[in-house]
Amino acid sequence: MRDAARAVWEFDGARAWLEQARHHRMDPLSAEVWVLDSDFTHVLLVRHRVRGWVPPGGKAEPGESPRRAAAREMLEETGVRADLLPDPAAVAVRSYRADWSATLGLSYAAIADRGATLVAEADQPARWFSLQERWDSVFPEDRSRICDHAQLLASGRTAAFR
Repeated sequence: MRDAARAVWEFDGARAWLEQARHHRMDPLSAEVWVLDSDFTHVLLVRHRVRGWVPPGGKAEPGESPRRAAAREMLEETGVRADLLPDPAAVAVRSYRADWSATLGLSYAAIADRGATLVAEADQPARWFSLQERWDSVFPEDRSRICDHAQLLASGRTAAFR
């Protein structure tokens, strides 16, 4: 709840959705990391077999905070260790499969060295993409969201859109 309230960007009416979801059974939260380079010109993505190129992420395990889940998924899927920035980048509602109900997703941001060795999971390669480049994803809106956040970080402004 706190991280959803602190997110810089909100999409899909996520905060209102979360308020409603508090009164019903809620599916596991999802968490991902928008891993950017220090120049804010590249993002690290992983190739998911169904979703295409997406930020490293997954579901929070029972008892695990979304922040901790995001850091764990980043390490498992890319081999990258980086501190997550204090404020979550975004909160959104989305469904990850046609037969799954929508769930709350928290996106965190981290800055990492683009020269670091990537250690991807089997059959899920990781790769740095220029933010000027297009990538194939079932979530095409991710590119503009990540680009907007990278510009915000590069400008030195913080949490301007709460």
